[in-house]
Amino acid sequence: MFMGEYHHNLDNKGRLIIPAKLRDQIENKMVFTRGMEGCIFGYSMEEWQKIEAKLAKLPLTKRNTRKFMRLFYSGAMESEFDKQGRVNFTSTLKAHAGLIKECVIIGVSDRIEIWAKERWDSFEEEANEDYDDIAENLDDIEL
Repeated sequence: MFMGEYHHNLDNKGRLIIPAKLRDQIENKMVFTRGMEGCIFGYSMEEWQKIEAKLAKLPLTKRNTRKFMRLFYSGAMESEFDKQGRVNFTSTLKAHAGLIKECVIIGVSDRIEIWAKERWDSFEEEANEDYDDIAENLDDIEL
């Protein structure tokens, strides 16, 4: 399970270090793709296969299914970490997430998310204001 918040910068070649605490939970390879709210989602190969199986069951006759799958898969990249644990994202993913220099990497249970620091700060500020209300409206779990 991925969790925690980490701050790293893109290096001068556009590579980002994925923290060892996150890398240690997977093999040497992940799939990265467009995430929601302007971030990048990163999945272990095992989790990616589960996502693919779920997406394969969606009806292609629905326009939104086709749109989502096109964007989700066209933005996807399989990547191995280099010896320093870095990943070099495609220009498509960097543009999607607005990655320029400062990045925030967070663990979110079955995936990691990579955010531009400014976007994360904005999201976190807004979500923190509604945290209690959000939790109250989660019907399926008890914490």
